[in-house]
Amino acid sequence: MRSLDGGLPATSVTAVPAQDRRRAILCVVGARPNYMKMAPLLRALAMLPQPPRAILVHTGQHYDPALKDQLFDDLRLPPPDENLDVRSGSHAVQTAEVMKRFEPLLDRYDPACIVVVGDVNSTLACSLVAAKRCVPVVHVEAGLRSYDRTMPEEINRVLTDQISDLLFTTDPQAHVNLALEGISGDHVVFAGNLMIDSLHDALPRAVTPQVSLAACGVDAAPFLEGHGFALVTLHRPSNVDDRAVLTELVELLRSVSERVALVWPMHPRAHAQLERFDLLVRLRRTRIALLPPQGYLEMVGLMCAARLAITDSGGVQEETTALGIPCLTLRDNTERPITVTQGSNRLMKRDVIAMHEALDDILSGPVRPRPAPEGWDGRAGERIAGHLSGWLSSR
Repeated sequence: MRSLDGGLPATSVTAVPAQDRRRAILCVVGARPNYMKMAPLLRALAMLPQPPRAILVHTGQHYDPALKDQLFDDLRLPPPDENLDVRSGSHAVQTAEVMKRFEPLLDRYDPACIVVVGDVNSTLACSLVAAKRCVPVVHVEAGLRSYDRTMPEEINRVLTDQISDLLFTTDPQAHVNLALEGISGDHVVFAGNLMIDSLHDALPRAVTPQVSLAACGVDAAPFLEGHGFALVTLHRPSNVDDRAVLTELVELLRSVSERVALVWPMHPRAHAQLERFDLLVRLRRTRIALLPPQGYLEMVGLMCAARLAITDSGGVQEETTALGIPCLTLRDNTERPITVTQGSNRLMKRDVIAMHEALDDILSGPVRPRPAPEGWDGRAGERIAGHLSGWLSSR
């Protein structure tokens, strides 16, 4: 294991003058978690003595203008140089559309490599195009595995790692996972967690819960008294797309709210399904504050003030681990097991008894602090940028 210290139309191909091609890197983002991982890397690349020409490509996989624009501002992320404006569709349609619209960028920029992060459809789609054009692929957050092939993200992770030329990992277990798939050597590098870089950067600027709740017309006082509140996030299709499953989760959250108030910023997918299944009525007249989607700085503020988090998000599992906040994950498995073995994350599935036993433990006394995992120190971007620069220079 290697460790480190320290919108373009598909038919549009315009050549870039040779002098502008110097070590161009295409940095791809497609969904909200990607932005959080790319922002610190772009800042770190810009700080290099001889910074490469970093081209930010937004595929448009997540395309809500209000959320995207606010998120770019919150993360101090520059506007994308290219927006492919793909939008939604089935997994096959979305992946194919990203591939069609991304390929002309390889002709336009003739990049030294592409950098992809995470496990969304855009990650795999752009990696496939680049690999077939013999453009090196750099995968940040490689080697994560849930070993659940029913998750589309798991397919994206496995395939992207197989065709990547340089793989940066967030924890040592990822190297074990990759080795089991025949991927090992100096091109697999432990660098730490870029998500935590963004978290460290945001902490001084985080919006307080009082401000966020007031902006949504919610009196903050009841949510800051007694046991405080639990932050809830739900968005995974396995949790929100099935009527029976979502009904079970709503009843579970209602029972939790009798013991601790809940603040639930609604993901658009979850809100749409709650409306579709006529479940919103069951959340009224409860100690549950239903909020519209929140900006990154608002979410960080809510998370920092929460007594615990209840989630199905991989990012929230990581952020709560870094902050030392208990996290109850409504999933059968996780591709981030270090948040369980080293953090305060627990897999709850949809078990009411296990949920209330966990609440007994969390609410009965002070949170027991745990050290953040190695490399989750806010400097992963610096390590990746430095190694990537040297790797490109040696090719």
